[in-house]
Amino acid sequence: MINATKKWIFLKISGAILIPLLIWFNINIIIIYDQEYAVVVNFFTNLTSKFLFSIFIINAYFFSALSISEVFEDYIANDKIKNVANKLLYASAVVIPLFTIILISNL
Repeated sequence: MINATKKWIFLKISGAILIPLLIWFNINIIIIYDQEYAVVVNFFTNLTSKFLFSIFIINAYFFSALSISEVFEDYIANDKIKNVANKLLYASAVVIPLFTIILISNL
């Protein structure tokens, strides 16, 4: 399978997974928006919320990294700069969600 086809399929799958997770997250943020600190901490210490939020963060960064890499492919002509930009993008798409999940799991 061609690499571009794989990216396209991964974009569609991750986008489809992202929609229900985004709806779940938005509903819960609206619910806990004006609540006290203890309610917010309770939401993020709940095992189900931790798991769904972790999946949401990982999927969101995966989706955004794939989308932004396509922009790099289209608009950066220099291959060296394009490769460095893609590597930094993919590294940040791994480090930032990992760091977020570690912080949430310590709550």
